[in-house]
Parts: sequence; C-alpha cells; structure tokens
Amino acid sequence: MNVPTSGRDTRAWVEVDLAAVVENARTVARVTGTRLLPVVKADAYGVGAVAVSRALEAVDPWGYGVATIDEGAELRAAGITRPVLVFLPARPDLFDAYQQHRLTPALGDERSIAAWIARGAGGGPFHLEIDTGMGRSGVRWDEIDPLVDLLDTPYLEGCYTHFHSAERRDGSAEMQLDRFQQALGRLARRPALVHAANSAAALRGPAFAFDMVRPGIFLYGGSFGEGYPASNPVVALRARVVAVRRLRAGDSVSYNASWTAPRDTTVVTLGIGYADGVRRWLGRAGDARVLLGGRRVAIVGRVTMDLTIVDVGDAAAQLGDVATLIGTAQGGSITLAEFAAWSDTLEHELLAGLGPRLPRVYT
Repeated sequence: MNVPTSGRDTRAWVEVDLAAVVENARTVARVTGTRLLPVVKADAYGVGAVAVSRALEAVDPWGYGVATIDEGAELRAAGITRPVLVFLPARPDLFDAYQQHRLTPALGDERSIAAWIARGAGGGPFHLEIDTGMGRSGVRWDEIDPLVDLLDTPYLEGCYTHFHSAERRDGSAEMQLDRFQQALGRLARRPALVHAANSAAALRGPAFAFDMVRPGIFLYGGSFGEGYPASNPVVALRARVVAVRRLRAGDSVSYNASWTAPRDTTVVTLGIGYADGVRRWLGRAGDARVLLGGRRVAIVGRVTMDLTIVDVGDAAAQLGDVATLIGTAQGGSITLAEFAAWSDTLEHELLAGLGPRLPRVYT
C-alpha cells in the first residue's frame, strides 16, 4: 500500500502500477507483432497521461493517441517528442494550434482535408478516419470515391477506422474490417500507417493489426474475459475511515434514509464519494463491497458527494483505517471488473471518472 506522503489530504487516493502498464503494453505487442499507438486520452483513462506516456517509452511506441489539442499540448509540455495523434475531428479554425504543438490531426470531411493540405509542409501529415459502422465521424467507407484525387497527397500519413464491438465474436468486426479494406483499395496510394484495432481487436491477433494498434483499456487493467489474455492489475483505489458509528436496529443512514440497519451494527464512513467517481447508487443492490481489516464489508445507503458508508458489523474499526475499493489488501482482492459491475458501468468509464482531487501515487 502506497500512502501519499506529500502533505496533501490523504482521505482517499489512487495507486498506479506503471510497471504493470508497461507489461500490458508488451502483451499487446507480442500478440499483434506490430507497433503500438497507446491511447492516453482522458488523462490516460484517469491514470495519468504524462506518467503513463513516459513509462511507455520503454516499449518504443510509434506515438500516442489523445482526444483533444489540450491533451496533446500537455504531452508536449512534459517533453514527449513522439508523434501525437488527436482523434477528435479537427476543425480548420484550430489548425494553427495543431501546428504550434506539432500534433497530427484526424480528418474525416472534404472541407477539413482540403484546408489542411492547402497549408502544405507547414501543416504536415494527417490521418484519415474512415467510418465503417461506428457512425460518429469520418468519411463513410462507401463514399471515398469523390475524395480519391484530393487524398492523393504525401501528407496522408495514416488511415484508420474504429470497431464498435470488437470484443463480441458476432462477425461485426470482420464486416467492418472488410469495409475498411474496400475503402483502402480505392485510394490512389496506401498510407504508410494503417491502423484499426483497439484493445479488444488487437488481442484477437494479427488479423486486425495492420501497421500499428491502439491499445487503451487493456493497458490500464481492463479485461475482456474468456479467450483473451489477462491484463495485469494497474489501479488500486483506497480511502480512509473518517468516522465510526454504532447503530441500533432500525436506524437509517444517508440521504432519503436509503438503508436501514437490520440489527445492531457498526458503520464506518469513508472519505470518498461521488465527486471522486464512486457512483451514487453503488450500494443500492447490496452486493458492492470494500476490503477493510482483511474482510469484505458491504457499502450501504446512497454514496454522497464526499463520503461513503460501510457496514462492518461487530468488527473493530478505527479512524484512519484504510479501506480498499479496488485492489489487493491483507490477502483479499477486489478487481476493477468487479467494482465496475457493481457500479453498473464499464471499466473505461469508471477509471475515467475518478476525480482529480484524488492524488495519483505512482510505483
């Protein structure tokens, strides 16, 4: 357990195992046999984009993928020199910022493509997004032909698509792959970098690999279940006990008296709440647990903005004790997948929602 020692409030924190991130990246590289474009958008899914990118230099990635110009600028300010691809569709009125920070835009409409190419060498390379079924941005795979002449340019460095259900073995990824290859075949020249695979597609092997792959959630400890390699746990989420109370049977806790003690019991309050990313309804089904004192104990009542209540029964608990919401402690473990399921959300969403007031402690 790595308790923050910087003098900051240590009511709750996130521990990040950077060596595990690197090993997860190496797993993807072994499975695919190609280079990596690690996705570090949304502050590396809440883990910390700068720290993760610096650690991943060990695997010699092609570059890094972000969502916004500001995210790319943060990497540049931290000394990251590899290419940085910005996935959100680029607008011509922001092109100066791309050039200022040496960022590579993702383009998917004729107006933006033409405006970028018109900048010449001052603009530099771009990547073309082809929509093969995600339906949110990019040139449709079957509408490439009117752009073929425009795309016959040395500035077209890369071409990519995104699978909507790569973790499902229902044929949809293969259908999108076929559409993508059809679109590539219509281009006058094949870009130097063709990429399609997110974590789930990459872990299915070389068929989806092309010139590089874009691992995201797998790097941060996300899992896909049977048939996929297991990721190394990366994140631990811990919170201190800030209050201990003895309840009588019939006493209630939290807003709307959302839980009533069925017996005399002890509840403890943890210094973490929904402002930190712990879902408000986490305790409603009665199955959500934390590790405290070597035991799994239940979260009860509604999670409040800053605090979460746990029923410890007759076990001893003291102010300052540390509870583990995700991670291992005293021989027990709660996985990221478990906690996400209790929260009725995805692992991606859970990690990205961990609030900025939680210190990140790196190992």
